[in-house]
This record gives sequence, structure tokens and C-alpha cells, in this order.
Amino acid sequence: MEGFTTQQIGQHTIIEFQSASLMDPQTLDEMSARLYRLIDLEDHRMIVLDFSKVEYISSQFIGILMMMQKKLAKLPKSKLVLCSVGSRLSGLLRITKLDKILPVHSTHEEAIREH
Repeated sequence: MEGFTTQQIGQHTIIEFQSASLMDPQTLDEMSARLYRLIDLEDHRMIVLDFSKVEYISSQFIGILMMMQKKLAKLPKSKLVLCSVGSRLSGLLRITKLDKILPVHSTHEEAIREH
């Protein structure tokens, strides 16, 4: 399963998730390996995660976000930004306080402009 698509716009890597649910443990294991490879091996440092199609995420996925943030925090000129977060996910980000750690924008165009 693909799980997400990537698009390069200048120095920014836009990752658009393709499923409404990011909750299946096996799928998330495969997805996390691909996401970490983008940072660790392919040296993508300005990453925008587009959640326009996503309605549900699991605690495992929150862990993936935190690991991505931790990996990027060690690299110069790097940033992890979220965009197109729906109201359900927005509430979850507030509860977990991720909205205090990761910038959230309406669109990936806005995220690129701001970062």
C-alpha cells in the first residue's frame, strides 16, 4: 500500500496522505519506514504533511509524527509542518498538544509561504 504521495516544490517536500484512516498498525509500520527514509537517507528537511483526506489517526501515527519532529530537530534548516487538518484531527492535535509543537496551516501553499 502506498499510503501517501510526495511532491517536491522548491525545497519543500509535500506529503499527501491518501487514506481517511491512518490507523492500521501494519500499514503504519510500512509508512513510517518510508517517512523516516525521506529524512534519514534522502535528506528532505522541509516537510509539509497534507491531511486533506485524513479523518482518523491512531496513537501509533502520533508517535510517527513525534519521531519525524525529533529527527528533523537535529538537522539545520529543517521543519515539519502540518496542513489541511480537518476539525476532528484539529481537536486531537489540541488534546495531545501537538498543535503547540508543530505549525498547522490551512493549505500546503500557505505552509510553504510561511516556512
